[in-house]
Amino acid sequence: MRKSLIAAVAMAGVLLAAAPASASASPHLSLPAPTGPFAVGVHDEHLVDAARPDPWHPEQSRELMVSVRYPTLASHGRTRQYATAAESTLALTAYEVPGPKDVLTTVPTRSLVDAPIVAPWRLPTVLLSPGYGAGRWSLTSLAEDLASRGYLVVTIDHNYEAFGITFPDGHTTDCDSCLGDDGPKVVRGRGADASFVLDSLLPRWPIDPARIAMAGHSIGGAAAAYAMALDPRIKAGINMDGSFQIPPTVDRAFLMLGTTGGHPRGAGTDWDTAWNGLGGWRRWLTVDGAAHMSFGDTAVLAGQLGLPDPEQTITGERAVALTRGLVGAFLDRHLRGLPGFVLDHPPAGVTRWG
Repeated sequence: MRKSLIAAVAMAGVLLAAAPASASASPHLSLPAPTGPFAVGVHDEHLVDAARPDPWHPEQSRELMVSVRYPTLASHGRTRQYATAAESTLALTAYEVPGPKDVLTTVPTRSLVDAPIVAPWRLPTVLLSPGYGAGRWSLTSLAEDLASRGYLVVTIDHNYEAFGITFPDGHTTDCDSCLGDDGPKVVRGRGADASFVLDSLLPRWPIDPARIAMAGHSIGGAAAAYAMALDPRIKAGINMDGSFQIPPTVDRAFLMLGTTGGHPRGAGTDWDTAWNGLGGWRRWLTVDGAAHMSFGDTAVLAGQLGLPDPEQTITGERAVALTRGLVGAFLDRHLRGLPGFVLDHPPAGVTRWG
């Protein structure tokens, strides 16, 4: 259990094993540009669930930070910082990544802070939950791409489950839960977080209540399945290379997207059991040459930091493009009614198992 959780963290162990002694002191970091026709706006929110104790600090109410990204026609403005200095320092220190610990603050984003939203109509909406230990910044590339294509995208920071979450008053929490070993507890808490986020944002944002999905990386993907079982408002879900922790009981559309080496059929993983618990439209795809961290920003940033993942044999740009393409096709199919042919006939290097 502990092995599966620790493997889910951004900048995690396999990257350190590959770290060269002469890692660049000041690497140039960048993410692929969004592919959609819109520019991207962003608004950060601090949400407090006064009715629910935090699972890791029950003397406190559950608090979350979220970033809401959306399509905009704005052409200029202040761009959102990728990660705060405190978030970057905690994350890179946790895994002894060499070089400046605040380097993640230098990653450019395309998210324009508080730009006017493009549409007066309601938008298809996607909740994104990061891997265990990772901040919501770790899914920026996917979030920006979906927003540029007309989705409203909410990335969620689950308090005390990331190495660094900075709140508006300036304090930054650490991954206190990482000292434990309870994946099901994480998944249950994140399922409740997802419902609370929807309760909080639906009255104030142009979310189409009939077109809501949730996707996540690693344990965030397990949380997506659990959240669907908990909340019928979530119509579709995606698990990107995560162990499920709790067997899913989902009767709506679900995509399992993983690594060929880690989650193919018959490999003894819990994906076989999970597959049988998916009662709606379902698809199981794996990406040749991908590693566990290939489904988020680390796919690209690790190499730029001088820490290439030896298990990732495709380029980071290819990994990002495939993740964006397959996730986008699934969401287009189930939230927009588009064909999504790539899900039935995936490109070279992607295997369909079911």
